[in-house]
Amino acid sequence: MHLEFRHLRTIKAIHDAGGLAKAADVLHITQSALSHQIKGLEDQTGVELFVRRSKPLKLSAAGRKLLRLAERILPEIAATEAEFDALRSGRAGRLHIAIECHACFDWLFPVLERFRHAWPDIDVDIRPGLAFNALPALSREEVDLVISSDPEKIDGVTFNPLFDYAPTFIAAANSPLAAKPYIEAQDFADQTLITYPIDRGRSDIFTQLLTPARVEPKAVRQVELTAVILMLVASNRGVAVLPDWVLREVKYQPDYITKPVTEHGLTKRLYAATRSEDATQPFMAHFLRLARTEPVKLQRA
Repeated sequence: MHLEFRHLRTIKAIHDAGGLAKAADVLHITQSALSHQIKGLEDQTGVELFVRRSKPLKLSAAGRKLLRLAERILPEIAATEAEFDALRSGRAGRLHIAIECHACFDWLFPVLERFRHAWPDIDVDIRPGLAFNALPALSREEVDLVISSDPEKIDGVTFNPLFDYAPTFIAAANSPLAAKPYIEAQDFADQTLITYPIDRGRSDIFTQLLTPARVEPKAVRQVELTAVILMLVASNRGVAVLPDWVLREVKYQPDYITKPVTEHGLTKRLYAATRSEDATQPFMAHFLRLARTEPVKLQRA
């Protein structure tokens, strides 16, 4: 037996309409074409699907089996077709994100909150387990966007620039460094530096200052959460260098002092890496616009 979707639609239309004439109108075919389709289906199945000479036209036991099949399958087909239409039009899709930046959650969540209101049908997720293998996961299509400050040349991947930020020194208010107008590499030599648990090759303070200057802090303590870093700094357990958006509020609190790193300050750029063909999708383009503008508002707040 060879069943097609049109057969299931025919069975359901006749059942719902109660007759051939009305069902033919619903299906936009002639009544004779509908009768021919029914005969062909009955020839295939070897059973009668309708009780003849009944008004309204009724399904036989075999016909009711096909009706139950139609009622189960046709809504799934319709939903899938609608989903494909949404994908083609850019209304639906997937945005799974990996982050090579612990502090980025501070600005990412406000961005995602605005994004979900504009694109409620996009499946959004953050994949923290892929943070240390994010770019290969992007190429494997396990994620769709990677937040990174370290662009690389990768075939098929585009690093979309988002915004610049300033890695900023923070210490307890009673730190001896409070009197300095800015912080230099040598100032870290007798300090415990509190950092996120990342390789030095991905740490702004090491790549932009300490490693080129060949200065090693007295100790390095790695901490997962920004809030815990700030708590330790306030307790004078060490110093830290954090992105300026993280310090937008605490820098005015009496427990802390903040200073630029070097006389002219450090600057770093954040990127959103996407597969090159995905960057122009409407929802992806909108996310990138939000990710360029919302963090800047936090920096200026």
